[in-house]
Amino acid sequence: MLGGLTSGYVMVGFVAAVATFFTTFIVRSLAVRFGWVALPDPRRVHTKATPDVGGIAMFVGFLAALGAARVLDRFDPLFELTSEPIGIVAGVTMVFAVGLIDDIKEVSAPAKVAGIVSAGMLLVAFGVTMYYFRFPFLDVFAPGPDWTPLITVLWLLGMTNAINLIDGLDGLAAGIVLIGSGAFFLYCRRLSQLNLIDAQNIGPLIAVIAAGLCLGFLPHNFNPARIFMGDSGALLLGGLTAISTSVVGGRAVPDSPQEFTGQTYFFFAPLFIPLFILGVPIFDTLFAIVRRASRRSGFATADKGHLHHRLMNLGHGQRRSVLILWLWTALLSSFVLYPAYTRTGDALAPLAIMALGLALYTVLHPQARRRSAESSDVSKLS
Repeated sequence: MLGGLTSGYVMVGFVAAVATFFTTFIVRSLAVRFGWVALPDPRRVHTKATPDVGGIAMFVGFLAALGAARVLDRFDPLFELTSEPIGIVAGVTMVFAVGLIDDIKEVSAPAKVAGIVSAGMLLVAFGVTMYYFRFPFLDVFAPGPDWTPLITVLWLLGMTNAINLIDGLDGLAAGIVLIGSGAFFLYCRRLSQLNLIDAQNIGPLIAVIAAGLCLGFLPHNFNPARIFMGDSGALLLGGLTAISTSVVGGRAVPDSPQEFTGQTYFFFAPLFIPLFILGVPIFDTLFAIVRRASRRSGFATADKGHLHHRLMNLGHGQRRSVLILWLWTALLSSFVLYPAYTRTGDALAPLAIMALGLALYTVLHPQARRRSAESSDVSKLS
């Protein structure tokens, strides 16, 4: 039964990938025709106008994959015993629409937040919420009906913005979500094997769909990108990761007084990974604000201090920069998946994560960049 169900998930992910891949060709043509393109500017790495509504193809892939799951008998419990699929379609459509409007004609930040909040309330209305909230290294909190709407909305806002933050290089966001969602799906299957989540949990299906969307979009989006996912794609992927993590990590109960290995990590991973990757630029930005305030210069001056610029200044091209961050994400996930499947090596995961974080900070810190530049100058002189 479990093997047949896994093959069903693979089939749905395959539908998501194929539908997204072929629809992207059509979306690219329409984007060029209607002028839905991103123009070069000082904050961007690309040097020519590029279509930026790839989220449309992802949305089509999402609907196709969910439709494929509906016609497969093995997923009947997900669609016949709960209203969650309707809520997910409604909420994801709302989030996607907010991003698409922003891609085409720009939306103010308050209006965008209001749209995402509305999507969160749709999820709550159809029961797509978490039952427990996990505090790292502390306890599991049952929010109750009064707090559930607020936590659901904040979770959705956090996830959508986290994915949007890392969409700065060709293929970066799509690759990280592909790796993260794929690892999360494997983790969900492990929870299912141990009966820690029930057969009606829709989280694994949403995770495999998100991975399929990214797999189908990446051939078009990897450097040199022929289309960007735009806010429509980033917010859509953020919505899917918010849903999958909340209905799995927010519902799976531990099999003992101690949490099952990796539950807290995979619950926070969609937030944790982008923030960890962006930690150095975030700190640099805070320090830059302090410096500019002390010098009484403007805060909004365009610069090239973002993560992708930093990697490229260290001598990495776009492709190598993306591959470095993909590998980093894969290593993080594997460090947690290993003890989850083997029930050994639990203590190694936190140490490995801290070591990777320290290595990333050391490599990307401005001091390392200056030393690299000084070494280059010295070698040229000699």
